[in-house]
Amino acid sequence: MNRSLPPVVKNLLIINVIMFLASWMMPTILFRWGLDVRLEDLLGMHYFASEKFNLIQILTYMFMHAPYPNIAHIFFNMFALFMFGPILEHVWGARKFLIFYLVTGIGAGIVQQVFWHIEMGSLFSAMDVAISTGSIDSLAPYYDTLSRYFRFSGEISQIHTADIMVMKTELQNALLTIGASGAIFGILLAFGWLFPEERLFLIFVPIPIKARYFVAGYAVLELFLGVASFKGDSVAHFAHLGGMLFGILLILYWRQKGRLYVNY
Repeated sequence: MNRSLPPVVKNLLIINVIMFLASWMMPTILFRWGLDVRLEDLLGMHYFASEKFNLIQILTYMFMHAPYPNIAHIFFNMFALFMFGPILEHVWGARKFLIFYLVTGIGAGIVQQVFWHIEMGSLFSAMDVAISTGSIDSLAPYYDTLSRYFRFSGEISQIHTADIMVMKTELQNALLTIGASGAIFGILLAFGWLFPEERLFLIFVPIPIKARYFVAGYAVLELFLGVASFKGDSVAHFAHLGGMLFGILLILYWRQKGRLYVNY
């Protein structure tokens, strides 16, 4: 590691890389002992109503990334941390930067939980009604949604209430998010706020872009992608926006207290 890197950024990079390697190698090692364990499933953040959810996952999920051979997820997150994190840590100091990183990451997780509940909560409630009444009439508005997740041997209207219990559990357990992207988007927001006139050069755009326009454009793009919800898109766009939202709230709080540019 470059010794010029400030301590928090350096250690965050190290921790994320270690966890990426662990999620790659440990399942193979544990499988030899008869254990089928995936770290991203254990430490990634599940939906709060899932039997796999644990409160500590609100913190640990941001240190997990898509496992090998998918290295793009961790590479781009860590590259952004490497590029923008040191500047903020030099301005704010190690303690304040770490607080910002964790608050935006946890905040992103909270927003993602809210989004899941808005998107899927009514379906889970309809499933509860079907289970308690023994009738699947409450699921009629959700047939298309269920068909996207499950294959049925006959008509969907013929499913049994006992099967609905299994389907509900599987759906809740399937909602999972991992990655440092929420905290990274918080860092991008902070950089654009503190250095709005700084010009950024992007590989795919051959002209410099002011940081404030770059951050605003990125936020609009994430909102569009989150609302559009294109088929096959598994990116937690609202978690990214959640990182930005909590970044704004924390920055506004520090500015109100007169501590936005205080190094402590």
